[in-house]
Parts: sequence; C-alpha cells; structure tokens
Amino acid sequence: MDIKELRKKNMQELEDSKRDLEKEIREVSMNTLQGKEKNVRKARLLRKDLSRLLTVISEKKILEEAAGR
Repeated sequence: MDIKELRKKNMQELEDSKRDLEKEIREVSMNTLQGKEKNVRKARLLRKDLSRLLTVISEKKILEEAAGR
C-alpha cells in the first residue's frame, strides 16, 4: 500500500480497509500455522500495511479536530 493512496481515501474507506486487513492478517496467520501458507513473511508485511493505515487514520482525526476548533 502506498501512503499517498491512503491519504486520498475518506474515513469510511479507511475503516473498511482496516477491517479487511485485520481479517486477512488472521487468515494468513492461521494458514501459516497450519502449513498452508509458504510465505511466512506475508503476515509481517500485512501488519506493516495495517500500521500505515492506522497512522493515516490518526492523522485525519487530528486534522479534523484542528479544523473544528
């Protein structure tokens, strides 16, 4: 995920992406433990994407609060 693309999305799209990423991380982790997933680093990459997403969500909340004041 590119940070520029994330910043263009609205809050609803970001929340949907967050929910999808969390679900995918759970699935990949389970598949790795069961031996179905060969790429053991995939979960790490997804967690990094999730942290980028959460950072953008926090930035947008801060900007909304600042604009409201």
